[in-house]
Amino acid sequence: MRTIISLQPMEDYQLLVKFDDGIEKKVDLKPYIQLPVFSILKDINIFQKVINKGYFIEWQGQEIDLSADTLWHDGK
Repeated sequence: MRTIISLQPMEDYQLLVKFDDGIEKKVDLKPYIQLPVFSILKDINIFQKVINKGYFIEWQGQEIDLSADTLWHDGK
């Protein structure tokens, strides 16, 4: 299982994620925010409050998360 070492929110609903294997990927979350469960993230102020929890990320004050493996597979 992958672990997230660092996480940085970027413009245009993207995240820069560095994993424990040294690989860094940019993840575009625009497809996710079209889904009802993630639609609250359209508010850029909420999107920017993403928190690294190692094996997953979550958003402060929200009950939504994404796993490190999901970010790995979706990242480029």
